[in-house]
Amino acid sequence: MSDIRPLRSEDITAVAGLFQKIFRKSDEAPPQALTAYLRHLYLEAPGSDPEIAPLVHVNDAGRVSGFVGVNVLPMRHNGRSLRAAICGSLMVENRDSDPMAGARLLKAFLAGPQDLSFSETASEISTQMWTRLRGMVLPQYSLDWVRVIRPATFTLELVTRRLRLARSLAPLARAFDGRYRGKMTRGDLRWSAVPAEASTKGTLQVADIDRESFAELFPLLTRQFAVQPAWTGAQFAHILADATEKPDYGDAHLAVVKARTAPVGAFFYHMRTGGIARVLQVLALPGQAGLVLDCLIDHAAARGAAAVNGRTQPALLEAMMGRRIGFVHAASTVIHARDEKLLEAFRHSQGFINGLAGEHWSRLIGGRFDK
Repeated sequence: MSDIRPLRSEDITAVAGLFQKIFRKSDEAPPQALTAYLRHLYLEAPGSDPEIAPLVHVNDAGRVSGFVGVNVLPMRHNGRSLRAAICGSLMVENRDSDPMAGARLLKAFLAGPQDLSFSETASEISTQMWTRLRGMVLPQYSLDWVRVIRPATFTLELVTRRLRLARSLAPLARAFDGRYRGKMTRGDLRWSAVPAEASTKGTLQVADIDRESFAELFPLLTRQFAVQPAWTGAQFAHILADATEKPDYGDAHLAVVKARTAPVGAFFYHMRTGGIARVLQVLALPGQAGLVLDCLIDHAAARGAAAVNGRTQPALLEAMMGRRIGFVHAASTVIHARDEKLLEAFRHSQGFINGLAGEHWSRLIGGRFDK
């Protein structure tokens, strides 16, 4: 009989093999770096909880044939401590031979002792499974956003993902963008580009900061939420260290936004020169989201970004209207809780998840495991 049980240390090699085959589309043996990272992420990292563990599906032959990754996130709801569980990679080796394996893994995960379960990367199939198990989709958390800065470079960046030879056109794209943006006036709003002159010049101060300073700002800039993360110092330090290492996305940029001397926001993104700035987190005090977004876009533009791309949070959506930001739905954010008050908090956009309080900080997204 097939079985579902918590992940053990001896399962890691098999789980790495599944990850290599299903997500990296390779039949080669998984690199040792990937195996070591999965062991650390799911069994050894600060904040691991043996009561809320990743799960494996063991088939009739006794082999690991499915897996659901789980990380624990301490949270607070109006001052009350609770445990949230983040559902990460959900994978099954052969869905044809055991079509219910994925559903059984998810059902077992949701039956755990955590107060709140969620995922920010649920596919259409996964979303259907969540809703059948009384999960709830959060549309206002489920959109990706993009702001084009340099139109020719942005278009070329998309083309070179499929046709590498197109990269030779980069000098022409830069020349076009320089001329096009130079003709725009400060504050000129177009879907196609951002003016060369910063829109926030002289209004706010933006300063680059390190991970430790970003961690200190986080409680101040999220205190308005009814449901918010409550990491220990060691766990948040580990998350920020992992989040910094995303070589596929480029260098990490962390900055604080100040009005006079008081912080009103902060942001964290990765970017390769001339590439797309991938935003991991935007933080803003109530009423300041628009200005913080403007500072983020100007900051990335000054460093050569072709565009800025990120994940929505409800607190940012209203400010994004009228700023020529486009939206697309690629995956859903879904939650599950037995306490109706928790669900109500998220229905009314009073829960802080996505980004660092989610899955995208992990090196499984944007990291490299070549050896």
